[in-house]
Amino acid sequence: MTTKTDQEANQFYARLTEIISRIHQAPDFDTALPLVEAAILTLLGAERVTVYQRDRASGDIVSRFQSGNDIKEIRVPISTSSLAGFVAFAQRPLRIDNVRDAAALKTIHPQLHFDSRFEDATAFRSRAMLVVPIMHGKVLLGVLQLINRPDGGGFGVQDEQRATQLADLIGQKFRYDFGCTDAPWEGLIREKLIDQTQLTSLTEKSSDKVPLSRLLLALPEVRREALGRSLEQFYQVPFIGYEPERYQLHPVCEKINQAYLRNNNLVLLAQGSDDRVVILIDDPSDTGRVMVVENFLGNRPTQLCCGLIDDIHQYLGLEVDVAGEASNLSSILGELEEEQTLEENVISDTDEVSEQDSTVVRLVNRILLDGRRLRASDIHIEPGGGRNPASVRMRIDGVCQEIIQIPATHVRATVSRIKIISRLDIAERRLPQDGKFSIRLKGQVQDVRVATIPTVNGEGVVLRLLQSGEPIPFDRLNLSEANQQGIEQLLRHPHGILLVVGPTGSGKTTTLHAILAKLNTPDRKIWTAEDPVEITQPGLQQVQIQPRIGFDFATALRSFLRADPDVILIGEMRDRETAHAGVEASLTGHMVFSTLHTNSAPETITRLLDLGIDPVSFADALLGVLAQRLVRTLCSHCKEAYTPSAEQIAYLQRQYGERYWPELGTGTDLTLYQPVGCSECNDTGYRGRIGIHELLVSDATLRELIYRQANVGEIKAAADASGMRSLLQDGIRKVVAGQIDLEQLHRVTV
Repeated sequence: MTTKTDQEANQFYARLTEIISRIHQAPDFDTALPLVEAAILTLLGAERVTVYQRDRASGDIVSRFQSGNDIKEIRVPISTSSLAGFVAFAQRPLRIDNVRDAAALKTIHPQLHFDSRFEDATAFRSRAMLVVPIMHGKVLLGVLQLINRPDGGGFGVQDEQRATQLADLIGQKFRYDFGCTDAPWEGLIREKLIDQTQLTSLTEKSSDKVPLSRLLLALPEVRREALGRSLEQFYQVPFIGYEPERYQLHPVCEKINQAYLRNNNLVLLAQGSDDRVVILIDDPSDTGRVMVVENFLGNRPTQLCCGLIDDIHQYLGLEVDVAGEASNLSSILGELEEEQTLEENVISDTDEVSEQDSTVVRLVNRILLDGRRLRASDIHIEPGGGRNPASVRMRIDGVCQEIIQIPATHVRATVSRIKIISRLDIAERRLPQDGKFSIRLKGQVQDVRVATIPTVNGEGVVLRLLQSGEPIPFDRLNLSEANQQGIEQLLRHPHGILLVVGPTGSGKTTTLHAILAKLNTPDRKIWTAEDPVEITQPGLQQVQIQPRIGFDFATALRSFLRADPDVILIGEMRDRETAHAGVEASLTGHMVFSTLHTNSAPETITRLLDLGIDPVSFADALLGVLAQRLVRTLCSHCKEAYTPSAEQIAYLQRQYGERYWPELGTGTDLTLYQPVGCSECNDTGYRGRIGIHELLVSDATLRELIYRQANVGEIKAAADASGMRSLLQDGIRKVVAGQIDLEQLHRVTV
C-alpha cells in the first residue's frame, strides 16, 4: 500500500528528474536556468533562487542567474563574511530563519553577517534562507541559495535534503561546463603526457618525503605548466608556481608558526600592491587547513590557490636542490636512512661516519633550529644501543616530546659534532663532560649549554637552549594581586635577603631579572653573579661564574662587597659559605637576591638552617621567600568551557580552604576550561607556561620560629595564619580564571 509520504516523494523525484533533464538538454547552465527557474521555486517552496558558480580566475563565486529582474550579477568572495561565501568556504549547508538577526549569525561564525546592500534599492526583503554547496566530489563548483518561503516560515530539514539533491545534480552540469576532472593529475592523462599505468606506478613510489608531483616532474615529457593546468582543472582555483619576482611572503606569515606552515604545505603570499592575501596550498579542497588560516586572517580579503609542495617550501625559505629536496629534518633524515641502507651490509664496529660529514652538520644545525622554533628548553639525544636508532626528544612547555630518530650509523658522528662545537674531548667517552657554545640561527645568536653522559647504550647528550634576551616586565609575571603587592612592599626595604626558590627550570632566573628591572635605576649599583648569564640588562654589572678556575659564587660575593654595591644577585646559595656570605652582606646594608632548589617557601627556611647558618642573623636578614612553579597554560584558541560537577566544586573548595573560598568571588556558579587541541598548539591543548607562586613574608612570628629553629609544619602554619596562599591555592585561583586546568596543576603541586 502506497502512503501519502511515498506519493509525495515519488512526485518530487518525478519533477526533479524533469528539471534536471531540461538543464542537461541546454548547451550551458546560463541558458538552462531561465527555463527551469519557476519549476525550481515551486519544487523547493521558495520565493527566489540564486545560483552561484565558481570563478576559477578570481577565486570568487558569481551569480549570473538570479530570479527576479532586480540584479543581474552578484560577486561574492569565498570567505566567512557572507552567507553564500561561508557555505562555499565551509562546504556545508546553512539554514537561517532570519538573516537580519545579527546575533544568530555570530553564533555560526564571528565574522558572518548579512549584506543588505543588494536589496536597499528594491522592494524585496530577505528573511529565511537555505544555502547549500554545489560540489563535485570534494571540489566546490558553486552555491545554491533559496530565499524566503511563501508562508513566511523557515526552511526545514526536508527542504535541506531536497535542495542538496538538486545541488548534486546541478554539480554534474557544472562539471561538464567547467571541464572538471575526477583527480588532480587526470589532466596529464587527457593531454596524453602520461598514461594511467605510469601514474599508478609513480603513486606507489611517492611518499611524504618524495611527493608525487616531484616524481612527475622527473619525467622528460611533463613540464611544470602541465602540472599547473591539471591542478586547475581539478581544484577549480588558480595555480601558482614559484615566482619570487611576482609573489612575496605576506607580512602576516611572521605571526604564524613556520613549522605549522611547512608541515601543512601552505604559505601566505602577497602580490604587488594588491591587498589580498593569497593562500597557496597543495590541496585547496582541505577545508580544515584553510579554515584555520582564514580564521587567523580575520576580515582580510583572501584568494585561494593551488601549488606544488616543493614550490610552497621554497616560498617558506627552505633550500631546494636540483632534485627538489627541501633541507628540513624529514629530508635530512631521509638521506641518512638511504646512507644506512647502502652501508648496513658493509659497516663494521670500527667503521664510523665522520662528524664533518655534510649531512651530519646539517642535521645538528636543523635540530637546533627546530628546537628554537618549537620553543624547546632542552633537547635530549638518547642512544638506543647497537643498531637501534637514537631518539631525539625536546622538552616543550615542560613536557618531553619525541621529534625524530637518528639512524644508528650516524649517532656517534652526531654526538661528536656536538662535542666539537662545544670544545669537549671527543676521544673521552667514559666520563661526563660539560660545555657550551653559541650558534647563529636565522640571524639570532643562540647560546647552548651541553652535557654529555655515558650510558650503557652510548653517550647521551642534553642541550639546554638558554633563553637569552631582555627581562620580561614585572607585571607580566602573572603574580596574584596580593603577591605582587607583597613583593613591591619588600623591595622598599633598604637591605635584606629575598629568595626565589623552586626546582630546576621553574623560571627563577626570569623572576629575579624581572624584579631587578624594577630596581635598575641610575642611582643604584647592581652586581650579579650567575651561571650561566642568560638574561642581560643595561645598567647591571653581570659576572659569569667559572668554577674550574676557583671563581665560585662565594668568591664573587666577597669581591662584590669591595665594589660598592647597592644590590647583589647571587645565582644560587648552594653551600654554607655562600649562604653565610649572603646573610652578612644583607646585614651590612645591601639588598641581596638569590635562589635555592627547594619545594616550598617554608621548607627553604629549614634547608638554610640545616646548612649551618646562624639562626639569629638569618632571621634578622630575611625579607621573604617566593616559591614558584611553571604550569602549562591552556591554548587560548581551542580551550573548551564546561560546568564542573558538584563534587568537583566541593573538591576545589576543600583544597583552597572553605574559609578562603569566598575571596575568589565565584560561589557555586563556576565555569572551568579543558584542553581540546588545534593546529596552534600542535593538538596538545596547551601553549606556553605561566607561574604559580607562594610568598612567605618575614614578620615577628616567623623570626621567633627561626630563632628556635622550628620545623616545617610550624613555619607553614604561621605562614598560613599570616595570609600566605600556597602554590596549590594560587594554582586553583588560576584554574578558576581559566588559565590552566587541574591536571596540569597536579603535575607540579602536591
